[in-house]
Amino acid sequence: MPRDDVILDPRTSTWSVTDRLEDVLATTVSEGAVLVAPLAPGDDGRCAAVAALTSLGLDAALVLETHEPRDTAGTVTTVPLAPGAHAVRRVLLVGTGDGSVDAWRAAGAAVGRATRGSARAVHAVGGTVGTGLASYVEGAVLGSWASPRWTTEGATSGAQAAVEAVVTGTQDADGVARAVTRARAQLVARGLAHTPSNTKNPAWMAARARAVGRATGLEVTVWDERRLRRDGFGGLLAVGGGSATPPRLVRLDHEPPGATASTPRVVLVGKGITFDTGGLQIKPTDGMLGMKTDMSGAAIVLAVLAACRSLEVPVRVTGLLALAENAVGGASYRPGDVVTQFGGTTVEIGNTDAEGRIVMADALAYADAELDPAWLVDVATLTGAARIALGRVAAPVFATDDALRDALVDAGASTGETLWPMPLSDTYRQALDSDVADLNHIATGVGGGAVIAALFLREFVGTRRWAHLDIAGTGRSDVDAGISAKGATGFGTRLLLRWLEGMR
Repeated sequence: MPRDDVILDPRTSTWSVTDRLEDVLATTVSEGAVLVAPLAPGDDGRCAAVAALTSLGLDAALVLETHEPRDTAGTVTTVPLAPGAHAVRRVLLVGTGDGSVDAWRAAGAAVGRATRGSARAVHAVGGTVGTGLASYVEGAVLGSWASPRWTTEGATSGAQAAVEAVVTGTQDADGVARAVTRARAQLVARGLAHTPSNTKNPAWMAARARAVGRATGLEVTVWDERRLRRDGFGGLLAVGGGSATPPRLVRLDHEPPGATASTPRVVLVGKGITFDTGGLQIKPTDGMLGMKTDMSGAAIVLAVLAACRSLEVPVRVTGLLALAENAVGGASYRPGDVVTQFGGTTVEIGNTDAEGRIVMADALAYADAELDPAWLVDVATLTGAARIALGRVAAPVFATDDALRDALVDAGASTGETLWPMPLSDTYRQALDSDVADLNHIATGVGGGAVIAALFLREFVGTRRWAHLDIAGTGRSDVDAGISAKGATGFGTRLLLRWLEGMR
């Protein structure tokens, strides 16, 4: 990996599993070691904590009476121990609430934060967590991470996860490894989105894609500005025209072992605006501050493709990264321009700050015309309307196929990434009619901004089974809490991986 490997190779714990807690404690050096034990409401819910405390030679009843730990999901009570007296220096009693997968995920995230900087974290949860084990591990990996910092040494980790993490009471090494892989993919997406835009431009993202391809066995193809012009990608060229750093289109291909021409193909398309000034219709200052994360969709798609081989995704997966910087310059595209998208559809530009749908249209049209996907899914920080409608709680999902929509919603329910089905209402379609081109870029005088954007994108997918995830709200977090760190969240990464893993 290149020097910025904390972005593509985020620092996480080395995870392992073992049946017996006692065996792990026998090889644990107390300095820097932590034991994590779960708590749930009622006496039965405290059995695991009692067993863990007893294994250290402690009077469990006295410890619980003295520290009065709460069992609310994600609540951590720290029990410090005397140096050298026991196998660990601290015991963390973590609340698991009602024992749901969401509660276990919250518990894991809290523990991930609480064990930062530890040499070894022993998680005595395997025998109690059940189906929530993957959620707990994902939460712990996500919670242990903080945004990288850029110093004189380059990109450096924002937090140090526990060096080693051991889950006791289980033999599900594969389930733990898969959970770590999914969570690490989300951290890759976050790190890419957090990278400052004076470093991160379309060419930089293309170089990262090539590095990922070399490391994970993906085939990578890159269109530079000359090839984009030759092949007719007018949307990418229009949006990127005002920038000193030209646009790129990146294609990544995962081929499972034994794949043939009849193996189904999934195409994932990610919006990759590496910085968004709004173009000639420039954003106010406050609206521009977070725009380094406007390429989160492309970051998510790249991270998903990078994890496909490790997770043994059984179908062919192609990722398309539509990369451009929406800047202000002499060659900026203008309101009233007519842009010819890939495939020949002409679009009348209504607002240069609605650039995402223009670059996405090129990639979607290419996927429809050239790749013959069985399923086509795009992910984008696309509309303020989505954020206003659902806030940070859920992302709208629009789809031309009910089965695809439901599968994505179910995958999101399993990962805590909630999707909210929204209608592709043809009532709004006429608002996209243009007097001078095939389509209007935006609609004026009507509401439903997220619906209008989805209807616009639908024009470029033909008859494909297609879904559109608008993560403008869920793609960013204002706080460092739960499984999210402040800034880009990588929302949708684990969801898409769970969906792809399920295609067996």
